Amino acid sequence: MRIDVVTIFPDYLAALDLSLVGKARTAGIVDVRVHDLRDWTTDRHRTVDDTPFGGGAGMVMRPDVWGRAIADVARPEPSGEPDGAGVPGARAHLVVPTPSGRSFTQRTAEALAGEDHLVFACGRYEGIDARVAEHHRAAGGTVSELSIGDYVLNGGEVATLVMIEAVARLLPGVVGNPESLVEESHGAAGLLEYPVYTKPPAWEGLEVPEVLLSGHHARIHRWRRDEALRRTAARRPDMVRALDLAALDRRDLEVLAESGWTPRDGRLDREG
Repeated sequence: MRIDVVTIFPDYLAALDLSLVGKARTAGIVDVRVHDLRDWTTDRHRTVDDTPFGGGAGMVMRPDVWGRAIADVARPEPSGEPDGAGVPGARAHLVVPTPSGRSFTQRTAEALAGEDHLVFACGRYEGIDARVAEHHRAAGGTVSELSIGDYVLNGGEVATLVMIEAVARLLPGVVGNPESLVEESHGAAGLLEYPVYTKPPAWEGLEVPEVLLSGHHARIHRWRRDEALRRTAARRPDMVRALDLAALDRRDLEVLAESGWTPRDGRLDREG
């Protein structure tokens, strides 16, 4: 996978050289390139923003500067294939972090992990002129405007780091043990992950649950499933409501009932 990031603060993305993403870059699993948006300005002040039409506070990032940047970094590299030939950016998926975007979830990360080329446009100030996304779509590219939560940041760099890490760790070869991706929070089961423990078995008067020391794999699996259900019921009622009743067994329903959730009209609902 190739990932391009365009920002006015390239140093902000230095964290991509660290940890698993950094190792994946070194191993050639993912090709991450960070670009300074100001390299596409044409005036001596390297201006990237201007006042908003219609008035209002703040500044808006200019479409001409962004248009040139995206056309360059999103352009398909020569491959001999006819797809997108002569259309700048036709094969790249443009990702625009914005608090007004749709929610970025694990399902979103999984979908993006299937792409060949992602371009992240890190906006600042009041955001990027809306015509930039419109133009990219018209040129044959895909655009995803995404939010990592219901809050506002100073710019798109933090959100870009979050999304790149979430996507990159799903690529084959990035995470050392692929099985660790199976039962984690927000996985295919639709539950939060169960609590985890390691040595020592006793610490500060607190003991590791005995079942985890038993070596009985079936009991351990059931305990973990029960704890994942309890944790999800306590912390994320929205996820419980989204569970598929057909995918739950009798014990699942018993655990959820203990937490106040019962089947009603084909879905789980809270008692009372």
